[in-house]
Amino acid sequence: MKKTVVVYGSSTGTCQSIAETIASKLGVEALDVANFNADVVAENENLLIGTSTWGAGELQDDWYDGVKVLKEADLAGKTVAVFGCGDAESYSDTFCGAMAELYNAAKESGAKMVGEVSTDGYTFDDSEAVADGKFVGLALDDVNEDDKTEGRIDAWLEEIKPAL
Repeated sequence: MKKTVVVYGSSTGTCQSIAETIASKLGVEALDVANFNADVVAENENLLIGTSTWGAGELQDDWYDGVKVLKEADLAGKTVAVFGCGDAESYSDTFCGAMAELYNAAKESGAKMVGEVSTDGYTFDDSEAVADGKFVGLALDDVNEDDKTEGRIDAWLEEIKPAL
């Protein structure tokens, strides 16, 4: 596997915990987006980026500067996968929607995007992070479906590992 970093934004600790789980399974570092900059982008060939979704589908607050880093970076030749946390019961109409903003920023900067996940098995009404029947990344509801989190992470990692 090429040099990889997991970057997360977390307000309550859920996304941080998920990022640390992903990083541990890959044997790489998990980095708070507050410490994400052009040097981190330059040092890594793979970026796994994660956010929680707030309110009406907004990014986790710390990601606003992180999105600027993504948009200003030349991600050509880099592989990026997105993951997100949401609450499909309380916020069924914006479930994990913030992933779309990370996905779009990385894709527009030239990254090779991997890690789309089928919406099969999820219960929600709508999400900005769904395109062609798939989430743009790994969507997790650790609030209501924490019993599915580990299995979903493992399946996603097996899917993306060949590209990393």
